[in-house]
Amino acid sequence: MNQNSIIRDAILSMPPEGISTFSKQIEDIPGIIKLTVGEPDFDTPDHIKSAGIWAIQENDTHYTDPLGTLAVRQAAADFVAKKYGIFYDAKTEVVTTIGVSEAILDVFLALLEPGDEVFLPSPVFPVYQGAISIAGGKVDYINLANDNFKLTPERLLQEAQENPRAKTILLTTPSNPTGVSYEDDELEALAAVAREFDLTVISDEIYAEITYDKVHSSIAKFIPERTIVFNGLSKSHAMTGWRFGVIFAPESLMEGIAKVHVFNSYDVSSIVQKAAIEAFTVGINDIEPMKKVYKERRDLVLAALEKVGIEAVTPEGAFYIFAKIPANYESSLEFCTALAEQARVGVVPGDAFGPGGEGYFRISYATSTANLEMAMDRLTDFLAVDDLALKSQEA
Repeated sequence: MNQNSIIRDAILSMPPEGISTFSKQIEDIPGIIKLTVGEPDFDTPDHIKSAGIWAIQENDTHYTDPLGTLAVRQAAADFVAKKYGIFYDAKTEVVTTIGVSEAILDVFLALLEPGDEVFLPSPVFPVYQGAISIAGGKVDYINLANDNFKLTPERLLQEAQENPRAKTILLTTPSNPTGVSYEDDELEALAAVAREFDLTVISDEIYAEITYDKVHSSIAKFIPERTIVFNGLSKSHAMTGWRFGVIFAPESLMEGIAKVHVFNSYDVSSIVQKAAIEAFTVGINDIEPMKKVYKERRDLVLAALEKVGIEAVTPEGAFYIFAKIPANYESSLEFCTALAEQARVGVVPGDAFGPGGEGYFRISYATSTANLEMAMDRLTDFLAVDDLALKSQEA
């Protein structure tokens, strides 16, 4: 029997997730410095680890309310209210998930009918496309490569007029992979267009705590009745392995989302929930020392790229730099493969992030300063050799 005939065509036709796929392809190169994966190199703060250990020692190791204990949902709601001025009823408008990856799938399964279209401003984190496909939806990319990687209300208006089947728009702010984030006036204008065309807004704000020289703003302030917000602790508290995410949404939307969550995963580990309460309360400002280091690393990489003539977006948040590939390469994959094989530096090809990413590459600076300095030295040497070879060919 052909086993592939059993699997849905929509699943078989899905492209592999580009970040992890490329990262795995280059991982066996001896001595490679991988700047591919967006994982903080910091340890989870000790007080949060202690809360998890305490939960185990106190035998808090059983099922909880599937949506999360009321204590953790209240802590999460209080956190975003204090930090970003968005307000949710912990009993009816907050659901905890196994990371934001689960949240993404829960929401698209709850929202989309077969054939419903979703606007994805690109470049964009590739997991969204897969979740939309699994849910039976269709992706409408909005290529932002010529718009400084920022969606404008004029552009959204144009896209909404041309694509009446679109039901949803997803924003990531700060952005992965560009680090771009939005101001209040920009979000308010986008919210007005979304309301005019009855678009549901999904706002992935997992990097909300990692912003530089500004306070994070959420579009939920301007269109709360139609906005679903993702957040979590992976990036803000260096808790990627704990797998804790949160969905915030008005009760009218959350009822359906919660049903999908229960069938998808039932509940988040009771131990993790105890640690999350500690993170949201005692650890409300745990990001501050980490953010200071991230900003220093950002500036280090930007300075190195400028020195060798590579254009890059200056990130306003997150911990990525999105930079142009040199002009003598035909594709981002070609450049990133050569950089990995010849210079032993791993970065992600821009085409992993949709049509708006081709011609660029993503550097994650969520790694040690020593690694970044060595990687930038190798990149500089690689480009110097590359430039000499090109001049030799031209001669």
